[in-house]
Amino acid sequence: MSEEYTVTPQRKIGSGFGRDSTAADVIAGIDLTGKTAIVTGGYSGLGLETVRALASAGAAVVVPARRPEHARDVLAAAGLTPATTGGVSVAELEVAELDLADQDSVKEFAAGFLAGPASGPASGAAPGASRSLEILINNAAIMASPERRVGPGWESQFATNHLGHFALTNLLWPALAAAQGARVVALSSTGHKLSAIRFDDINFDAGYDKWRAYGQAKTANALFAVQLDALGRNFGVRAFAVHPGGIMTELQRHLPREEMIAAGWMDEHGKLDPRFKTPAQGAATSVWAATAPALEGMGGVYCEDCDIAEATVPGSPEARVRGVDAHAVDREAATRLWQVSAEMTGINAFPG
Repeated sequence: MSEEYTVTPQRKIGSGFGRDSTAADVIAGIDLTGKTAIVTGGYSGLGLETVRALASAGAAVVVPARRPEHARDVLAAAGLTPATTGGVSVAELEVAELDLADQDSVKEFAAGFLAGPASGPASGAAPGASRSLEILINNAAIMASPERRVGPGWESQFATNHLGHFALTNLLWPALAAAQGARVVALSSTGHKLSAIRFDDINFDAGYDKWRAYGQAKTANALFAVQLDALGRNFGVRAFAVHPGGIMTELQRHLPREEMIAAGWMDEHGKLDPRFKTPAQGAATSVWAATAPALEGMGGVYCEDCDIAEATVPGSPEARVRGVDAHAVDREAATRLWQVSAEMTGINAFPG
């Protein structure tokens, strides 16, 4: 492919969808037959609705899970099993073990996927051809968790939300490149507004703050999409960061009810703030970024409410809850984070 490309502007394109659109709305009329998707965390909350939408369009879906048997039970209860009758008909649904906080587990999962049968555009190719992966949605995350160290002392939110997905995507690069038009979606959030990348203390060795750690991890997810798109677009691989919106899911499992009430997420009776979305609405932007024809030839941008987001207007009334802050789409920071992540994990599909 040509080495020339145009940087996608960080501004709305008028997608025709919006805050209240659902995953089913944005994927209506799209045919994913013969294509393969991986959705991390695809058995709860947004991930489950994302899998449902992709499967409904004919995709073969792989769901990595830390607890595979639990994931299978949840998917089955949701009517998502191969050749389901009465639920969503899934041509192929695979659950495989993956713990994003464990780099060895990430390597094992990626090796297992790549060793699987060729599918999509690569099907029918000569033996040994790369298995293709048309859609990778890095959806799984932890939020505001108690301090925990994993691997060689890494802070767990950065390690799980960013480094796990960084390693996974790089290890799956042969399959993404083989798809000749793959899309990678990284789940970020307005949490990115809480912290830029702390390059001088990325693991919070000088003192832990659960919300700043979450903010750094979500900024990392956004910057990851910026750099992956820059590195991958000449191979037909485009990347997007997504803010799904506020949704009450298992992501909040580490938060005391009192803290959520104090934050205004719910009242003392447990009634959610009207700004919160349903899981089906929350999954819509991920599915839109992964499949929308309107995004053809675009990438490296942060999306929200089923459109490309506008840049944050500092000091505006909605600066905390809408738009993308400059530090989360900064190209120099994205390049530096990629280099740091490659050094930390020892994995890089784009050396040199």
